[in-house]
Amino acid sequence: MVRRFDASQPELMDRPQPVSEELELDLQNLVSLNRRFGSHRLLLRFARRWLKPGGVYKVLDLATGAGDLPRVLVSWARTQGIQLSVDAVDFQSSTLAIARALSPSFPEIHWREADIRSFSAGEPYDLVTCSLALHHFSEQDAVEILARCAALAGRWMLVSDLERSWLTSAAIWGLTQFFYREPMTRYDARVSAERAFSFGEMKAMGRAAGLKGFKHGRFLFARQALWMERE
Repeated sequence: MVRRFDASQPELMDRPQPVSEELELDLQNLVSLNRRFGSHRLLLRFARRWLKPGGVYKVLDLATGAGDLPRVLVSWARTQGIQLSVDAVDFQSSTLAIARALSPSFPEIHWREADIRSFSAGEPYDLVTCSLALHHFSEQDAVEILARCAALAGRWMLVSDLERSWLTSAAIWGLTQFFYREPMTRYDARVSAERAFSFGEMKAMGRAAGLKGFKHGRFLFARQALWMERE
């Protein structure tokens, strides 16, 4: 299955727009999809492995969207006596406004409006995460994002996305035909399946980004991830 990507036709959620009921509903749907189909579980799987009870960590979440992954991570960390400070970055001001409104009880999260391809920080983060974002970009930009994640990560990096396949496309078509039927969600989800990278392509991008000692694996519900550990 050949990747279909056209930079001149961004996904609907990526186009300039104000806060709207349509965008709010789309982000709610993405939170639901993340919760039901693996993104939250994948993040917590690695968090349990890396973040130790009683520890203090600085986290960066790139392309945060609705901010649900930082909220899930902070909620879990509180139960473990872990102190987190999370910078959540997205380029879309309207998306960040919605994410901020959904997070009044999460002072640990700091919202940053920036392009993840150029975001920089004074000091490395303990953990850098980026979920379901690479397919929004060209292969060259995706490689640069992987390299930037690695440069910003002092200890751990976790980048996850969909894996492109006929099965993924069929599953997303069914979900958006019968359950997540709102127009923005339906369009973006189906386009995402076509724009996702194959398993082999994502591994090759890790090498092209110069990642040292990275690991790459498949996870439930058409997810794949690259991760690095520097301990």
